[in-house]
Amino acid sequence: MRFSPEKLSIPDQRMKPFIDSDEIWNLIHSIKPDKQRVKDVIARSLGKQRLTLEETAVLVNAVGTDLVDEIKEGARELKKIVYGNRIVLFAPLYIGNKCTNNCQYCGFRTSNKDAVRKTLTDDEIVEEVEALEDNGQKRLILVYGEHPDYSADYIAHTVKLVYGVKKGRGEIRRVNINAAPLDIEGFRKVGEAGIGTYQVFQETYHPEAYKWYHLGGKKSNYEWRITSLDRAQEAGIDDVGIGALFGLYDWRFEVLGLVRHTNHLEACYNVGPHTISFPRIKDALSLKLNDKYQTSDDDFEKLVAILRLAVPYTGLILTAREAPDVRSEVMQFGVSQIDGGTKLELGSYSESKNEEQNLNREQFRINDPRSLAEVIDELLTNDYIPSFCTSCYRMGRTGEHFMEFSVPGFIKRFCTPNALLTLSEYICDYATDELAEKGWKAIDKNLKKLDPVVMQKTMEKLERIKKGERDLYF
Repeated sequence: MRFSPEKLSIPDQRMKPFIDSDEIWNLIHSIKPDKQRVKDVIARSLGKQRLTLEETAVLVNAVGTDLVDEIKEGARELKKIVYGNRIVLFAPLYIGNKCTNNCQYCGFRTSNKDAVRKTLTDDEIVEEVEALEDNGQKRLILVYGEHPDYSADYIAHTVKLVYGVKKGRGEIRRVNINAAPLDIEGFRKVGEAGIGTYQVFQETYHPEAYKWYHLGGKKSNYEWRITSLDRAQEAGIDDVGIGALFGLYDWRFEVLGLVRHTNHLEACYNVGPHTISFPRIKDALSLKLNDKYQTSDDDFEKLVAILRLAVPYTGLILTAREAPDVRSEVMQFGVSQIDGGTKLELGSYSESKNEEQNLNREQFRINDPRSLAEVIDELLTNDYIPSFCTSCYRMGRTGEHFMEFSVPGFIKRFCTPNALLTLSEYICDYATDELAEKGWKAIDKNLKKLDPVVMQKTMEKLERIKKGERDLYF
């Protein structure tokens, strides 16, 4: 059955699969865009309108340097319009890597007998969080394997534990989750613990490819996974994140799958995903992949730019799977969040040793092992504002409420001053003298771009932060 999510009556497709492979491939094979059509689609996006599946396919099928450059330039401009020059920072914290799934691309799969299995104890979680706070982190995403030990009750317990850790000036103000799909009651329990975003990546949206990669465990159920965030919405979690793992299947299909997922959530729940992630396959133990689907750097840049244009108000997350030079290049095409100071081995944040990555203990290889301070330094050098802002989440500006603020473009009034305030906290509490000098110059420069009234209020809060107050925001 085919349907257009833009025209659904609301409960018709709730908690039902929504991917039609023939529909997506027909668009990929049939649309032959010319330069004017590409320009028209970009203009619609710059008018802050979410693109339809067909319009996204126009950009996917655009080839040639001139058209791809048009797409990239449109993405750069849209990022400036909606997000300004801020980049939100976070860190992943792996809680446990036990797993009952057998996914051919993952080092944690159950058939990998060389993987070192571990679940952090409560004391170890506290030690990890304290180490993260010592580095200046304010936003975490907790990551769990799919295993009976990591129940909804356990996830909720660890979330509350993390929020309770305070060391010096440090505190974690937002805890996001990347874990297995839950039933509605399970999502409700986790939501009540005060989480931010709940991420579930489909990995690949193509049903047959999905079946080939997922050989066992609950994750092998395509329909259970693809409807998981419907259940989250039904449970009251209106802040969800989607993603695809590029390199498992044709990148063009996955981009259209992500947009279809976005459209589905908007049609059924009146709010799309808060974030979209687009990691590429990286080294892990004994991978089994189809090499013809590896996504080149050029295609990676293009797909990120297309996603930015297709979903103007959705955060785009670029991870440390990518090397620093790739991250620096891709960031300009619409990325709004990155991780910094990332470590994947369980318990590694609290360890002072700096050893070579051990893939027996990690899900995959990271290619940007720089410290948070080094990442912040580069962001400042490239004229970005590093941000640890959590105000929308804590003020209830999520889901439909977030859309009320963001779709008209008002969110920029909150984002830039809040980014400056959180940057000033980092400067005061964690930065070296050299980094602090660079940070204060960036704050002064960006203050001058604010509305005069907002600028004055921001300056007042900055002075309060310099005097020792913390956690001030709009």
